[in-house]
Amino acid sequence: MTSTPPPPISEPDPSTFKTSSSYIGPCSGCQRATHKYGSGGLPLCHWCLAAARDNWGPAVQFNNTRQ
Repeated sequence: MTSTPPPPISEPDPSTFKTSSSYIGPCSGCQRATHKYGSGGLPLCHWCLAAARDNWGPAVQFNNTRQ
């Protein structure tokens, strides 16, 4: 299976196109701008999450640490 290489880090994750700028932050893996905060936010961009799933399997998910 061949996958498309990610664009340069200077280009944001596609998730930033449909969210408010107050919810955008750096990816924890590559520092690319991504939808990190608020409802639906993830600490990893699309490409880093795909790599994590390749390494750990499809069950990769994030726990809510807020109380």
